Amino acid sequence: MTAVPMPPGSSDATGQDSRPEATPAFALKELVARLQREQFKIQDLLSSLGFALRSLNNLNQFLELIPMIASRVTDATGGALVLFKPDGQVRLERLHCQSNQHCQDVKMALEAATRQVTSSFAPTGGAMTVAKSAMLSLDRHVHRYLGSEYQVFGTAIIVKNSERGRLYVFSRDPEFVWTDTRQKLVRLVADQTAVAIENEELSVALRKKERLGRELEIGAEIQLQLLPRKFPTIEGIDLAACCRTANKVGGDYYDFIPTTYRQIRNPNSAQSALSPWSFAIGDVMGKGVPAGLIMTMLRGMLRAEVLHRYSPANILQHLNHVMHTDLENSSRFVTLFYGEYNPKTRQLAYSNAAHNPPFLWQAATNTVTRLDTVGMLLGLDMDTQYHEEKVTLEPGDTIIYYTDGFTDAANAKGDRFDEDNLINALKWACRNCTSAQAILDYLFDLLQKFVGTGRRTDDDVTLVVMRVKPELQLNLFSTMDSTEGPQ
Repeated sequence: MTAVPMPPGSSDATGQDSRPEATPAFALKELVARLQREQFKIQDLLSSLGFALRSLNNLNQFLELIPMIASRVTDATGGALVLFKPDGQVRLERLHCQSNQHCQDVKMALEAATRQVTSSFAPTGGAMTVAKSAMLSLDRHVHRYLGSEYQVFGTAIIVKNSERGRLYVFSRDPEFVWTDTRQKLVRLVADQTAVAIENEELSVALRKKERLGRELEIGAEIQLQLLPRKFPTIEGIDLAACCRTANKVGGDYYDFIPTTYRQIRNPNSAQSALSPWSFAIGDVMGKGVPAGLIMTMLRGMLRAEVLHRYSPANILQHLNHVMHTDLENSSRFVTLFYGEYNPKTRQLAYSNAAHNPPFLWQAATNTVTRLDTVGMLLGLDMDTQYHEEKVTLEPGDTIIYYTDGFTDAANAKGDRFDEDNLINALKWACRNCTSAQAILDYLFDLLQKFVGTGRRTDDDVTLVVMRVKPELQLNLFSTMDSTEGPQ
C-alpha cells in the first residue's frame, strides 16, 4: 500500500510534531544563530566606535555617537553623557533616545539632576569638589528624577585617574535586566570616551605648546635683531661680543650706542669713528619672555637718554625713576653698567647700577682692576643716587664686560666658574691673543670646557671685549710661556 504524505502541522504515529523547526536541535541552532547575530552587531558597533575614535578630529562629533552606541549595544531605550566642566558645572552633554515619545521628559529629568548637583557642590568647592564628590550624589538624583519606570545603569568616565563625567544607559522595558555583559559593554564605551577626551586635551596642549614655541621663536628673532648685528667703527678700538641665552628668549642685554644723530645716519664714517660711543651691558632678573620684554623696554629708553647727551650717572638716574614705576609690582629688577668712551682722549666715563663690574686689564702692568661705582639696581629704590668715575685707557688695555651667567656657570660637580678663574683667564688671553675676537673665543671655549661638553649653562651668558689697539707691536711679555693657558 502506498504511503500518503502527511500534511504540514500533522503529527506522526506517536502524536508528536514532526516539523524540523519543532525539534530541540533546531531550537538550539536558532538560539546560537541569534546570539551570533547579536555578537556580530555588538562587534560592528564597537568597531564603528573605534574607527570614529581614530578618524574624527572633532571631539564633539565623537561624543555625539557615545549615547547611541551605548544604548544599541545593550538593546536599551537610550543613553546620556554627563560631563564635569572645569568651571564646576555638571552638564548634560549628549542625549540619545530610540523613540522621541519620552525623550523630552528624559532630558528635563537629567537636566534637573545635573542642576541639583551643580548647585550643591560648585559654590563651595569649585570644579575639583564636583569631580570628586558629585559621583556620590549624581546617580541618586538621576534615578530619582527619571523614576522607577526606567532601568538605569551609570558608569564613570575616568581621565588620568580623575572622574570627568558619567555615562548613563536606560530602558523603559520592565523586563530589561542589567546583566554583567551589558554593564561591561557600557564600561567599554565609557573607556573609549575617556580616551577621546584625553586625546583631545593632549592635542590642545600640543597645539598650545607649538604656538608658544613659535611665539618664543619670534621673540628670540626680535631680541636678536635688537642686539647689535655688527660692531661700530671706533677709532683705535677693537670690539667683539656674544650673547648666549639659556632659553630662546633671554634677559641679558648689551649695546653699542651712538651719541649723535650724525653717527646714526653714517655710523662708519671717519667723523663717527672719532665721536664718543656709549657701551652698555645689563641683566634682567629672571629669564624667558618677561625678561626679554623688560630688556626691550630698557633698550629703547636708554637709547633715547643717550641722544640727550646726559652724563652716565644722570642717565642711570633717569632710567631708575622711569623703571621704578613700571617694575615695582613685577618683582623684576635690572642691573646695568653704562659707559661713554671718547676716542680722542681714550677716556671712559662710566656709572654702574649694581651690575658685575667690568674687568680692565692694563697692558703696562699686567694687572686687572674692577670698574665700579656705587648704585642700586634699576627699579628697586626711587631715591638711590648713582655716581660716576673716569679712566684713561692706554694702548693694549682691554676691558671685558660680562653678565653673572659667566661667573655663576657650574660644572657637573656644582663648582662655579667664579671671578678668579675669569681674571686668570683674562690675563692669559690678553697676553697671548692678538684680537678682541680671539680673546672672546678663548674665554667662551674655556667656559664650555669647565661646564662640560654638550652641557648648557643655567643662565644667559654675555661677554663684550673692548681692546685698545696697540700703537706699536711691542712684545712686552716675551719671557712668558704663551704655549698654554690657565686650566
